[in-house]
Amino acid sequence: MVQVVVPSVLADQADGRRCFDVQAATVGEALRALPVADLLFNERGEWSRHLNVFVDGTDARERGGPACPLAGAREILVVAMLSGG
Repeated sequence: MVQVVVPSVLADQADGRRCFDVQAATVGEALRALPVADLLFNERGEWSRHLNVFVDGTDARERGGPACPLAGAREILVVAMLSGG
């Protein structure tokens, strides 16, 4: 079991919840199990480019992205990046 924490901006789309306990083997599986999964992935099934995902404090992209294994992991933190001009 791993706890997934999503940004507060997504909490409105998840009945006000920011934290979810999920059972998954990979980061991709864990994120797809969330009620806001459709907001986390683009039309090609890739993570939105406006998100950073960390597994126990380490950038998941450096560990295989969605295929990053979760064995022994305790927390996935999804961080929305801010952009603009």
